Amino acid sequence: MRTLCRRTLLHLTAGAAALPALPRLARAQKTQKNYPTRSVLVLVGYAAGGPTDICARLIAQSLSQRLNAQFVVENRSGAGSNIATEAAVRADPDGYTLLLVTQSNAINATLYSHLNFDFMRDIAPIAGIMQAPSLLEVTPSLPVKSVAEFIAYAKANPGKVDLGTAGNGSPPHMFAELFMAMTGVKLTVVGYRGGGPALVDLLSGQIQVMFEGITSSISYVRAGKLRPLAVTSAQRSSALPDLPAIAEFVPGYDATGWFGLGAPNGTPAPIIDRLSSEVAAALADPGMKARFADLGAEPMPMGPAEFGKFVADDTEKWAKVIHTANIKMD
Repeated sequence: MRTLCRRTLLHLTAGAAALPALPRLARAQKTQKNYPTRSVLVLVGYAAGGPTDICARLIAQSLSQRLNAQFVVENRSGAGSNIATEAAVRADPDGYTLLLVTQSNAINATLYSHLNFDFMRDIAPIAGIMQAPSLLEVTPSLPVKSVAEFIAYAKANPGKVDLGTAGNGSPPHMFAELFMAMTGVKLTVVGYRGGGPALVDLLSGQIQVMFEGITSSISYVRAGKLRPLAVTSAQRSSALPDLPAIAEFVPGYDATGWFGLGAPNGTPAPIIDRLSSEVAAALADPGMKARFADLGAEPMPMGPAEFGKFVADDTEKWAKVIHTANIKMD
């Protein structure tokens, strides 16, 4: 028998060693191709009823219909959405645990100095979903009807106007901090475990003011149960065209909320791409567009790369605000 050369022997040995892995690779590729084969968990960092929860449930319902599998929303509120984010980071990167990504994730990267994760490193971007301004809104019993009147009233009553937020460090809190820094007013910040519970107290008059997402507030505004003073975006909203922007009274003010979808880093690219394309298709659906418009929001179609850059840019923006205002969270 001819003696095998060393190179040939090494090639044969490597090929034999790879054989057991081939069935596993084939199974993995088949699983990714057939994804999803069971229910998918969508983690939300805030309580039910707020804009984050509303966005999650809209996209989960659409994905459930499009992919013929249940996308189940689970609210894990607390720590400015960090509890839900860490749960997503620690989950298996198999496509069956997703995170409703929000502005909180961009804010928290600077706000918290002792996080057990690095958001930009540990969460893979999938797609943008929607963007919407918040409303500077007050309980009807507060004797103000414009931003100028509110600023004058708050300055005449420093620390006596209670501001409800979706939690310390949440976007509504940061929108308020930006407003206070730019106007010199002093509000008493009252943190809740989500926008929904805070909104209940605003409606009852337990607190006087909120910077709350238009998606969760617009029905109460239309019913006359809350008094909107302005939108937080740089321009007026088409949903409430007669309502001014804060920037018309406070030049340079701009704070627009956004929402997207992410997954644990390491989630297979075919699954990321499948989810991204399905989200894009959902956002292009006339029914979804109409639902967003009814909520005062707009679709924000972005693929993984574009959404990742968007989050990075917003992280940098809010880092400057946090450093300027010297805001810190443990």
